[in-house]
Amino acid sequence: MTKVTVQAGACGFTVNITAEKEKGKKVKVILDTECEMVRKMQEDIAEVDMLAIFTNHMINPVYKSASQHVRHVACPVISGILKAIEAEAGLSVPRDVSIVFSKD
Repeated sequence: MTKVTVQAGACGFTVNITAEKEKGKKVKVILDTECEMVRKMQEDIAEVDMLAIFTNHMINPVYKSASQHVRHVACPVISGILKAIEAEAGLSVPRDVSIVFSKD
C-alpha cells in the first residue's frame, strides 16, 4: 500500500491518497479530502489500470476525471494521484516532490 499526502496550496485543502495494488494490473485508489471537486473524482478512478500512467494526458483516466471535476488546472493533487499509482505499481521509486516559491 502506498500513501501520499498532498497539501494543495492556496485552497487550503489536504488530500490523502491511498493506492493499493490489486489482482492483475489494477490499482485501487482512495481519495480522502474535504475538497468536493477531488472527491467527485473518486468514482471515476476507484480502480485504475497501472499502465494508464504511461498514456498521454488526453486519454489518461486520472486527467480525464480531473478535467470533468477539478476547476483549477494547476491543482497538484492530480500529479500526486499519478505518483501514488506509479509507486504502488512498482513503476517508479516513491520520492517526495515539492514546488517551492521564492520572491527575488
